[in-house]
Amino acid sequence: MTTRMKSRLIYVMGPSGAGKDSLLGFARARLASGGVLFAHRYITREVDGGENHIALTDAEFEARSRLGLFALQWRSHALRYGIGVEIDQWLALGCTVVLNGSRAYVNEALARYPHMTVVHVNAAQHVLAARLASRARETPEQIAARLARRAPFEVPAGAALTHIDNSGRLEDAGLAFVETVQRVAAG
Repeated sequence: MTTRMKSRLIYVMGPSGAGKDSLLGFARARLASGGVLFAHRYITREVDGGENHIALTDAEFEARSRLGLFALQWRSHALRYGIGVEIDQWLALGCTVVLNGSRAYVNEALARYPHMTVVHVNAAQHVLAARLASRARETPEQIAARLARRAPFEVPAGAALTHIDNSGRLEDAGLAFVETVQRVAAG
């Protein structure tokens, strides 16, 4: 009898300003000793104090892509994002891996990791607008355009999906996220 082991990959996604990085930081601080690994992203954007990522130039990103060093990669808002192939080794060792993904790329990610758990983080429209404005990366017009084009997403039938509303206190959403991660880690 063959048993199929459920993947311990948690793919966090949601609109800009939903507080994904804050939730990841909250969970990281509480799960550091629990065998949960948080994958960093490689991004063609300078480090700005918000997200903990590895900044790459376009040429560096392209070279790594050609060498097959990304398990997942996508483009969004004129930037390139990648998740390193090290996550495959972590998963093979039985670790629980959490990553910050993209709603537009979820179907491609599910094709590679069909048993991953998808966590969709969202917040009320006015909360998203305030958070985006506080980051000071975009003009008010760019923020309005970003909010107007909020991309709908479809997760294929049968995929494990959890919704987390991060409109209120970080602790409330953070505890819900930690509980989700612990449930997946328990397998």
